[in-house]
Amino acid sequence: MEQRRHWWNGKWGRLARRDVFLRVDGDRWHVEQRAGGAEGVSQFYEYASAEEAEETVRALLEGTDAWRELSPRPPSAWAPPTAP
Repeated sequence: MEQRRHWWNGKWGRLARRDVFLRVDGDRWHVEQRAGGAEGVSQFYEYASAEEAEETVRALLEGTDAWRELSPRPPSAWAPPTAP
């Protein structure tokens, strides 16, 4: 399973922290909504298409929290530039 994106609500602490993950495994897309940090409780959703999974992610990120994307950039985006 490959993690594609990760969002965090910007809050610290077991009671306040929430995370949303978008993952893909073959042709199946997975969304995880986690409350309480690494030891927290998760809800999982599975979809046949990226569009369906992204629709769920958008719904989960609605509200007053200041969501931040923590997804790593692809290696080509952070590699140092090469000299000409």
